[in-house]
Amino acid sequence: MTELARILKTSRQLVLSGKHDVEAATRAATDLHAESDSLQSDEAALIALARQELTGLGVLQPYLDNQQIEEIWINRPNELHYFDQHGHHRVALELTAAQIRSLVFRMLKDSGRRIDRLTPYVDAALSDGSRLHVVIPEVTKRHWSINIRKFRKSLTSLDDLANQGVLSTGQLKFLRDAMSTQKSLLIAGATQAGKTTLMTALLNELPTSERLVSCEDTFELSVRHQDWVAMQTRPASVEGAPEISLRELVRQALRMRPSRLVIGEVRGAEALDMLVALNSGIPGLCTLHANSAKAAVRKLLTLPLLAGENITEAFLRPTILGAFDYAVFCKRDQNGRRYVAEILEVTDEVLS
Repeated sequence: MTELARILKTSRQLVLSGKHDVEAATRAATDLHAESDSLQSDEAALIALARQELTGLGVLQPYLDNQQIEEIWINRPNELHYFDQHGHHRVALELTAAQIRSLVFRMLKDSGRRIDRLTPYVDAALSDGSRLHVVIPEVTKRHWSINIRKFRKSLTSLDDLANQGVLSTGQLKFLRDAMSTQKSLLIAGATQAGKTTLMTALLNELPTSERLVSCEDTFELSVRHQDWVAMQTRPASVEGAPEISLRELVRQALRMRPSRLVIGEVRGAEALDMLVALNSGIPGLCTLHANSAKAAVRKLLTLPLLAGENITEAFLRPTILGAFDYAVFCKRDQNGRRYVAEILEVTDEVLS
């Protein structure tokens, strides 16, 4: 057993005894083992590592705490990758397969979601709003694959985005006016282009008199709003609990008297329910993967077809025009800079 493992074992015993908090327990355990085992490692470093294991996520915690890091991923034991404003980095660190599994279960503990051989992949939200995605063998070839897309707490308003160069002065005014006049916006872009960040900033513009209802695959939005109901999907469980899909959430949202409907990341048949909902007179916001504003709007001509119902383009064209006023395209350049590249009015010409 390593020095850290011995200290952790003793620390947990002291905490469970009820006589010590985590801080006191780690110090007492380190002192105890220093006297009996002649510790070779620096005691202060051991205390810090033990505290990370007991209250945080171990060796991952410093990377989660670093506000400059945007995304973290693990492909195999003993290495970690992360992305920040300077690009991609690979770090060697002591992280065994057993530790990786333990970290995943700790991250999923409060999410209500599970991962096992019958459910070999999972999407979940961490307590700080960051998004966790895990895939395990036999879906992956050998090792557990972990991806954490961190929630950026610093950019929560349109003014914040403008100060960071994400929005121009003209775009700031336009989008603020669009929200105040209850326009519906389709926010498009590639992965990590800043779609959710922009949506969060837009929703923080809403007055307290509006009732906001949001539907997401996993909770990603973090909005400062008093009248907000946030819902997320649920996969079917091995115990027999049925799946709750994004389509079902949209239907439920319409029964909640929303004055603003938000649908995160439309990918499939739920596009039909979204279009129908927004045509009922409720303004809304939605995100969509696409490589331009026009491509995003035209994608709505095909996604509803996945619902498998008797849907024609003659039905979809006026429905799309009635659902959205503008399409906003977010882009990320080769240097990692995110910005709003285009704001397009949704017209019949765009669909041609």
